[in-house]
Amino acid sequence: MIKGFGGIFWRTKHLEVTKKWYSEVLQMEIGNWNGAVIKPEQGNETVFSFFTDNDSYFPTEQQVMLNFQVHNLDEMIQHLEHIGVPLAKEKESTEYGKFVWIEDPEGRLIELWEK
Repeated sequence: MIKGFGGIFWRTKHLEVTKKWYSEVLQMEIGNWNGAVIKPEQGNETVFSFFTDNDSYFPTEQQVMLNFQVHNLDEMIQHLEHIGVPLAKEKESTEYGKFVWIEDPEGRLIELWEK
């Protein structure tokens, strides 16, 4: 019955800083309504997955982790280096794809994934 995700919504203590960061770092077009519409492309997947309270995949104090698919992870890493955003986790290649982590201005880990 589920067609797809309708959105991801969360509160931020520093709205303008957070909007600017997501716009510059992830090159998302943030509208004046404080959000962006990301339209899925063919071959794009959205994963919905649960983790136990003590799972060590991402920090237990962080309740949710965003994961964004990217076209080319190496190009994204070059972009991040160019604008001075450090990786919170170095590139990892697995059977599921390639992954890196970065942190947003409020310290939330974000996973970038090339399938």
